[in-house]
Amino acid sequence: MTDLLRRDQNQPPESELPAEEEVLEEEVEEEYLAEGEDDLPPEADLEDPFEGDYEEGFSQEGPPPPGPGGPGKRKKKRKIGKFIALGVAVVVIGGLVWFLKGLGGEKEEEGEALTDMVMRGSISSQVTGDGVTVPKNSATLTITSAGTVQEVYVSEGAEVTEGDPLFRMDTTTAQKAVNDAQRTVTNSQKELNSLQKDQADLTIRAPFKGKLVDCVELQKDQSVSAGEKLAKLVDDTKMKLSLYFSYAYENDIYKGQSAAISVPSATAQVTGQVEEIHKVRRVASEGTVLFEVVFVVKNPGALSADMLATASLTAASGETVYPYESGKLAYYTSADITAKVGGPMERSNLMNYADVSAGALLVQLGADDNSTAIAAAENQLQTAQEELKRAQEELEKAAPKAPISGTVLSVGITAGEEATSGTVAVSIADTSVMVVNAKIDDRNISFVKQGMMVDIDMWGTPLTGVVESVSLNGTYENGVSTFPAVFLVDNADGALMSGTTVTYTLAASQSDDCLMVPIQSVKSVETQEGSISVVYVQRDSPPADMPEIFSEIPGVPEGFYPVAVETGISDNANVEIVSGDLEEGETVFTQVMKSDSMSMYG
Repeated sequence: MTDLLRRDQNQPPESELPAEEEVLEEEVEEEYLAEGEDDLPPEADLEDPFEGDYEEGFSQEGPPPPGPGGPGKRKKKRKIGKFIALGVAVVVIGGLVWFLKGLGGEKEEEGEALTDMVMRGSISSQVTGDGVTVPKNSATLTITSAGTVQEVYVSEGAEVTEGDPLFRMDTTTAQKAVNDAQRTVTNSQKELNSLQKDQADLTIRAPFKGKLVDCVELQKDQSVSAGEKLAKLVDDTKMKLSLYFSYAYENDIYKGQSAAISVPSATAQVTGQVEEIHKVRRVASEGTVLFEVVFVVKNPGALSADMLATASLTAASGETVYPYESGKLAYYTSADITAKVGGPMERSNLMNYADVSAGALLVQLGADDNSTAIAAAENQLQTAQEELKRAQEELEKAAPKAPISGTVLSVGITAGEEATSGTVAVSIADTSVMVVNAKIDDRNISFVKQGMMVDIDMWGTPLTGVVESVSLNGTYENGVSTFPAVFLVDNADGALMSGTTVTYTLAASQSDDCLMVPIQSVKSVETQEGSISVVYVQRDSPPADMPEIFSEIPGVPEGFYPVAVETGISDNANVEIVSGDLEEGETVFTQVMKSDSMSMYG
């Protein structure tokens, strides 16, 4: 203020003001006078509160001479000048006070510290998001070959069952393709079978257990012709004997009847049975009509083929019945071993009277390697079978049936039209179970498991679903990795429509009977060991293990001390305290609320 007054004292007296200032002063006065004498402020109101100081600072030697306007006019000019000076002084003083106030650092309002309590209860972490619904099962049938639509059996909105006919195209061309493909398959199979049979026939094996007789002696690489007889295989464990009896004994002989078999050359008599009776008509030289009876007898080891033998039977009357004549014993079973294909002999196990088992290798013939031809025939058959399958599928597509049960969503063809290939004919969807395709972020994906229950909200309508699958392959976009998940929702009443956006919520994890504090009460601070989480707890004295904090939290009231904690899961309001020196019911600092702006910090 002293400097201000000193600067005022250095100003020249009014009588010495430059002409420009006098003119300015007169203009101001004229403005006031133009508005009227009464509008001028009273003289008392223009008194300078610092009049004494001014007079002391601006003392002059006598009154100023009157100006051209007379004494009254000069006095009015002086009063207006004092008024202007007073306004300037007030503005300057106000600015100075504001500046000094700023330098003084007046403290901003600290606000009110808010507190809460340590609680015990249950807390769950939830995963929420949006997804779009689609039917779990759907099918779209398209026209694969251009043609005439002959009939359409369904309409939009109709309910169909799996296997129901949907429409029918002209099948003439498709049926011909199936028939041609079937013939190709049949011919290819025959060719392959022939090649494989020829390959198998190079190996000659015993068809049954028996004894080799009439064997041909073969040399290495000796050529064997197709159809050539190489040996005979006989079953000599049993022998057969064929005899003829007069029709006079027709009713005295029957199957299974016991008979006495006599072999004179072996001086043996063995018991046999009637195995077969053939009512043939052989006429003997003397005119007797005969029929054939075949006996079977076990070979004790001394019998062989072509031995003469006879048999006798006892009739029901007790009479002994004899055959018309003797016969020759024969092997019960015999077969000629014949080469079915030709080739050089590579190996022979043929030996007269050798006993062999069924399937035993007798002769191995060699031939040009036909494995290449067999492989080509196999490929040809496979190609033909695939072509037949395609032709059959095309035929089925020409008259398709519903692949699933559900609702017909659309029908894109009409009877009689010429449909082009690729036309969507019928779309079907099973809406009884809907799928919600969701994306779970990388923070919550580890909590989502198959089989978890999901709460679904469709514009206020609550539904329940279940997690069907969670993919482990994420997609990174905009700094966040997301993982596809599929939820199944029962939609028996049809409330969910395909393409509807719904909100899902599922409890990722839950802790029961745990300590909890408000989320705002957990602070991250810096210590010598690094960043840790603390809660400021009201205590009578600092805890013994109170951490040394480098960065103080603003607004913490006195009597609250930091306690290091480890947090667990959280919801929108609270966080679980896994470890830390906290007890249920203790008071904790949360944040500071400023009353002027209702802002929060801390």
